[in-house]
Amino acid sequence: MDSVKKTALFDVHEKLGGKVIDFAGWALPVQYEGIIEEHEAVRNAAGMFDVSHMGEVEVKGKDAFAFVQNLVTNDVATLEDHQILYGMMCYEEGGVVDDLLVYKLNSESFYLVINASNVDKDYAWMVEQSKGYHLTLENVSDRISEVALQGPVAQEILQKVVDVDLAEIKFFYCNPNVTIAGAKCLVSRTGYTGEDGFEVYTENENIVKVWETIMEAGKGKGLKPAGLGCRDTLRFEAALPLYGNEISKEITPLEAGLGFFVKLGKDNFIGKDALVTQKEAGLPRKTVGFEMEKGIPRHGYDVVVDDKVVGVVTTGYFSPTLKKNIGLALVESAYAEMGGALGIQVRKKVFPATICSKRFYQKNYKK
Repeated sequence: MDSVKKTALFDVHEKLGGKVIDFAGWALPVQYEGIIEEHEAVRNAAGMFDVSHMGEVEVKGKDAFAFVQNLVTNDVATLEDHQILYGMMCYEEGGVVDDLLVYKLNSESFYLVINASNVDKDYAWMVEQSKGYHLTLENVSDRISEVALQGPVAQEILQKVVDVDLAEIKFFYCNPNVTIAGAKCLVSRTGYTGEDGFEVYTENENIVKVWETIMEAGKGKGLKPAGLGCRDTLRFEAALPLYGNEISKEITPLEAGLGFFVKLGKDNFIGKDALVTQKEAGLPRKTVGFEMEKGIPRHGYDVVVDDKVVGVVTTGYFSPTLKKNIGLALVESAYAEMGGALGIQVRKKVFPATICSKRFYQKNYKK
C-alpha cells in the first residue's frame, strides 16, 4: 500500500479495522464489519463513507457559466444559486469522458465533482475545452476531503452537530457555509445510495474531527462506518451508474438509459451532434435490468441468446435488500424487450435471466 495515495482518514480506517484495498490508486476501506451489515445500516439507519478520493474542480470567472454549459450534457441554465445537477462530459463522438455533479455557487463560480479514477484525465479535458473562455480553473482535489452520511436517520444525526437547519437544504442543493466542529464545510444533499443523506466537504486538516464528531452524534442511532463494497451494492440497487461500468468512452449516455440528463434541446454542448444523430438513427444498444434465479452475474460477463453473444453485464450482484440475483446489461436493442429471455455466461455455464425494470429499489430521497 506504500505506492497508493492515502486520504486524511487513513489512520481512522485502520483504527476501526477497515479492510483497505487499492481503489483507483487510493488506499480505501472496502468494508469494516461486512458489506451486508454496512449495506443494511444505510438502508435502515445510517452509514458514513470516506469519499475523499473524489475530485473537485473550481471554475470561476465571467465566462464560468458559458464554459460549464458547453462542457456538460445537462442544462446548467436551470440552476439557482446553491443548486446542483448531474450530467456528463462527452467526447465529440458521444462517448463519456466522465459523469459529474455541477454545483452552482453563483453565475461566476461553479464547483465540479468528478470521479477519482478520472481526475487527471478530466482536468486535462477541462483545461483543453476552456481555451477562449475568460475564467480560472483550479483542481483542488488534493486539499479537499469529503465524507458522505447516508441513510434514513442521516438528517437527525447531522443536525446535532451543524449550525444550520438541514431541512432547508433541499434535494440536490447545498449550503457552502456550514460549521462542524469548528470547521468550515460545504454540505450538500445528493447521495449515491438511493437513501436520503448528505455530503460534507472540508479542508483535509479538518476531516478527522468532522468524521469523529458525526460518528459520536450517531451513537445509539445505528450509524456505522461504511466501505466501498456496500457503496457499490447500494448505488446499483438504486440503478445509479458507475463510470467504467454503465458509461464509458465506448458507451454513450443514451445507450446507458441516461437520456433524461442529456438536454438535446439546448444550444450546444460537446458531443451533442453525435448524440442527436444516434437518437435519430435509433440506439444500437440499450441498457436493461435483469434478474436470475440461479447464478450471480458479474461485471464483464457475456450476455447470450441462442449461443450468440448479444451484450455484456455492466454490473451484477446478489442484492442484499431484494434477496435476488440482479444485474444491468448493455445489449443489442433487438434483445432489449421487457420480459425477454437472456442467458448470462457464468464461467462455463449459461444461466437464464429475465429482463425487468432497472428500478430495482424504490429511492427514498427527501424532496
